[in-house]
Amino acid sequence: QVQLVESGGGLVQAGGSLRLSCAASGGTFANYILGWFRQAPGKEREVVTSISRSGGNTYYAASVQGRFTLSRDNAKNTVYLQMNNLKPEDTAVYYCAASRSASYTATRPSTYDYWGQGTQVTVSS
Repeated sequence: QVQLVESGGGLVQAGGSLRLSCAASGGTFANYILGWFRQAPGKEREVVTSISRSGGNTYYAASVQGRFTLSRDNAKNTVYLQMNNLKPEDTAVYYCAASRSASYTATRPSTYDYWGQGTQVTVSS
């Protein structure tokens, strides 16, 4: 069992940046792949990015490729999502998720076992 807590969301103008953090407790952090998902009003939850257990491999959705950077610090039990050049279409609640058994290439929300409470990101035009 692992508890995930996101932070760092907020309101920014288009072109701005935010850094989201996901702090984990209650489990062995390095045993989990981590993913970030987002859900906009009226839309399905979708994968944003994911990272392997060691941090050596990452996946990015095409919509964020080149703008977002995912990293993890296993010593601090924390994963970070640096979001640059934000666009209004990035507006959503962002969720941190973890899986003990899946590959980092898993993109389906149902694959992930544990979820944070979400943090709101709003990008104004």
